[in-house]
Amino acid sequence: MPSSALTAAHPLKDVTASDSALRRFLHGLPGVDAVGLEGRAASLGTRSIKTTAKAYAIDLAISMVDLTTLEGADTPGKVRALGAKAVKPDPTDRSTPSTAAVCVYPDMVAVAKEAVAGSDVKVASVATSFPAGRAPLTIKLADVREAVAAGADEIDMVIDRGAFLAGRYLKVYDEITAVREACGTSARLKVIFETGELSTYDNIRRASWLGMLAGADFIKTSTGKVAVNATPANTLLMLEAVRDFRAQTGIQVGVKPAGGIRTSKDAIKFLVLVNETAGEDWLDNHWFRFGASSLLNDLLMQRQKLATGRYSGPDYVTVD
Repeated sequence: MPSSALTAAHPLKDVTASDSALRRFLHGLPGVDAVGLEGRAASLGTRSIKTTAKAYAIDLAISMVDLTTLEGADTPGKVRALGAKAVKPDPTDRSTPSTAAVCVYPDMVAVAKEAVAGSDVKVASVATSFPAGRAPLTIKLADVREAVAAGADEIDMVIDRGAFLAGRYLKVYDEITAVREACGTSARLKVIFETGELSTYDNIRRASWLGMLAGADFIKTSTGKVAVNATPANTLLMLEAVRDFRAQTGIQVGVKPAGGIRTSKDAIKFLVLVNETAGEDWLDNHWFRFGASSLLNDLLMQRQKLATGRYSGPDYVTVD
């Protein structure tokens, strides 16, 4: 079930009572030590793990992938093939876990839903005029409602970065809460910040808290459509935010780095970040996801290498 925004009785509820109150709260958050943040992320990325732990980590990472196709040339056939791959990533090995979800545009939700029917794979839809988010709220909400009506289990929304960067925090908050309401009780909400456009770590921290205050089930780094997407440093910062938010509110929120994560080595580095920062409670696909298209292929290749001691030929995995 999706989470909800803070109850009226919660002490943090007052921070969203007005634009000025929200601004005071967000700008009162501790400033980010960029050098320290990047140094810690780099240090955690050098951790080595044993072969048995690597096998576990690869299977965990596979189970956390939101297998994604978000192209103008997407066809029903491509989405059906992607759904089949999400359900059975390696048809030759039934022990391979399914991915967490298939992520598609709203008009492909029904096709994706049919493709994963009977499995635990969720269907996520990027609504709210992805990736720019430049549309009236009425259109964004209609986008969400249509995706949910078609069977979407999860909605990945983009915030209005222009409003956020202009300091219009309450407008962004109100938009997220409206989308949260449009999701109803059946769809979880992932809020995308497009961290590459927020310019500073302080802004990423503020956006993280803003999204969580508005009722996000997940906070997500990026659309994957800009030059800078998920990085260890911005993901570490968001993991710190969800950890601290739960400590203050008792509400757990997930994290989804997206864009630029292509190899098993990359994925394992991110899992170390999760374990060392937020803790084991987040090492589950209900609370952590990878937004990716090509990552799954490398995970499958590395998984097969661990099992047999050799890499398979280039036709071992499908080309997405």
